Amino acid sequence: MAKVMVTGADGFIGSHLVEKLVKTGHNVRAFVYYNSFNSWGWLDSLSDEIKNELDIFSGDVRDQNGVRVAMHGIHTVYHLAALIGIPFSYHSPDSYVDTNIKGTLNILQAARDLNTERVLVTSTSEVYGTAQYVPIDERHPLQGQSPYSATKIGADRIAESFYKSFDTPVTIVRPFNTYGPRQSARAIIPTIITQLLNGQSEIKLGSLTPTRDFNYVKDIVSGFTAIAGAANTIGEEINIASGTEISMGQIAEELINKLNPSAVISCDEKRIRPEKSEVNRLLGCNKKIKELTGWKPDYSLGEGINETIDWARNNLGAYKSSIYSI
Repeated sequence: MAKVMVTGADGFIGSHLVEKLVKTGHNVRAFVYYNSFNSWGWLDSLSDEIKNELDIFSGDVRDQNGVRVAMHGIHTVYHLAALIGIPFSYHSPDSYVDTNIKGTLNILQAARDLNTERVLVTSTSEVYGTAQYVPIDERHPLQGQSPYSATKIGADRIAESFYKSFDTPVTIVRPFNTYGPRQSARAIIPTIITQLLNGQSEIKLGSLTPTRDFNYVKDIVSGFTAIAGAANTIGEEINIASGTEISMGQIAEELINKLNPSAVISCDEKRIRPEKSEVNRLLGCNKKIKELTGWKPDYSLGEGINETIDWARNNLGAYKSSIYSI
């Protein structure tokens, strides 16, 4: 089978995608962020059976030469490498421009020069900002409500330009809020679960009113592979969404009732986004991905939450639940 590459392979979604690709017989090059600890991120937690099948490439998507070397002989690139923390983007926007925009440009330029067969560029539902209408389809206006979302909009538009200018076979894949095992504590669901599992009776959260369209990570991964396997997705922007929404307060109450009914929610001011930066509502339309690929989610929110809790119980050491992670 032709070789594929996953950038951001050491991260949350990337590690699950790598695992899925290996299990389905793909020859995988895993592009991980170079560091002096020789850490492969979440890939280190996978079984030896999976790791022994990987071609690990340590590099940095900001480095044009390294990206080009990594992409030699690659048929399909799943580009997931990005800086994603919204609060961190408020005070370090330069690093987001370098990684999210310039890193994506490096992937696209190499793909053009090397005649790469498929490139999937990972977007985010944050590019839509607060919903102007629901469900949010791919024609919804884009709004840069944080430096993070602005850089992802920039990356999306550069990807679009390479398809329209050079016929680079690009697809923009736009997952809505993803959750599941291995997610960092910068996200709402692991933030709540880890505080509860560590016995904290006061659960510190930010705003409780915003709604999100939550998707279990295995459903997001199956969306990626479905899109990559369909020729009619080239040149398209495609949501991966459940088509349902739930507020931060509701998901917190459900987890509290499940894990520690005596716990209470406390508002932590430093976890609240600036007013004009808060995305108040996200509810995605998944009609396009269903029509183009036949994809549909396999996990309900309850099923995904149960698997996430089970994993977190056995991996609490990976989290610092007593501090605010940005």
